[in-house]
Amino acid sequence: MMLGSDVSSLSTTAATAAAQGLSIVVPIYNEAAGLAALHQRLADLAKSLRKRYSLSCEVVYVDDGSEDATLTIARALKPDALDIQVVSLSRNFGKEAALMAGLDHARRGAVLFMDGDGQHPPDLVAQLVGHWIDGGYDVVYTAKANRDNESLPRRLAVHGFYALINWGARQKIPEDAGDFRLLSPRAVAALRQLPERNRFFKGLASWIGFRQIRVDYEPAPRAHGVTTFSFMRLLGLSIEGLTSFSVAPLRFASLLGVLLASVAFLFGLSIIWEVWTTGKQVPGYPSLVVGLMTIGGVQLIMIGIVGEYIGKILSELKARPIYFVAEHSEKRFEADEAADAGERTAAE
Repeated sequence: MMLGSDVSSLSTTAATAAAQGLSIVVPIYNEAAGLAALHQRLADLAKSLRKRYSLSCEVVYVDDGSEDATLTIARALKPDALDIQVVSLSRNFGKEAALMAGLDHARRGAVLFMDGDGQHPPDLVAQLVGHWIDGGYDVVYTAKANRDNESLPRRLAVHGFYALINWGARQKIPEDAGDFRLLSPRAVAALRQLPERNRFFKGLASWIGFRQIRVDYEPAPRAHGVTTFSFMRLLGLSIEGLTSFSVAPLRFASLLGVLLASVAFLFGLSIIWEVWTTGKQVPGYPSLVVGLMTIGGVQLIMIGIVGEYIGKILSELKARPIYFVAEHSEKRFEADEAADAGERTAAE
């Protein structure tokens, strides 16, 4: 009985990559203002990749329960140089579920994940594809070149998050790595075999291994709207990522318990020493109250940490689908017909 999976047959070379093709997965939520412009840039990108690598492309738009005209605009997009799939979820399931829905519906070999707000520049995709086809890398991920435009508390929080999650993880997650990344066909096959429902894509894409390379970039300013990731939502996603991918919180709880027990033991020895050497009784009320409050607060924190993991276990046992598709449409780009049309136009 094999407890692993052999995906070596899915390895790609420069000669076979063109036959595999590329799926571009774009989760969208209330992106009506900029979706048409983004699609045009992706169409231009597809033309460039087809010309350079003979690479056929498709884009999978995953509408994560948008409340504006995003879905209507997505339905009307034309398959210019690339196939289009529009996957509309029954409600807002969150970005991780939208990414999984896009991965499930992707029909090409390699898969590229990018955001729909325009901050992930499509012009950079050609470089990511080059690392896959020419360089032979299976995972090409991007990271912010710097965080100079962010406040010091935010930078410290990001650094602390990655330090904590990597402390309890078997496979390290590169700091500042984002969801803007390309996976080769065998990396895609490996990612699809991971069965958990509480998914943290950044962590899982690192955990599968294979040859990986980092590409630094400067995020483009948002062309429209404002981010929907408030402080509380980012905090919730951080807790979700920590408890889904790492045992660091449990390890921290254990070490904190050992530290408190050691402090309590040393404090007890100091009391015994003072009574033995001076014969004075140590007043106990203040120290007793402070000790009880400290221990009680720490116990509640530990119960909360354990509760997060128990909740994850319950979610996995229920085995509920992580998303429902309310609508799915597809438009094919016919390269031959487009070429014939171009020839007829030139002849005329």
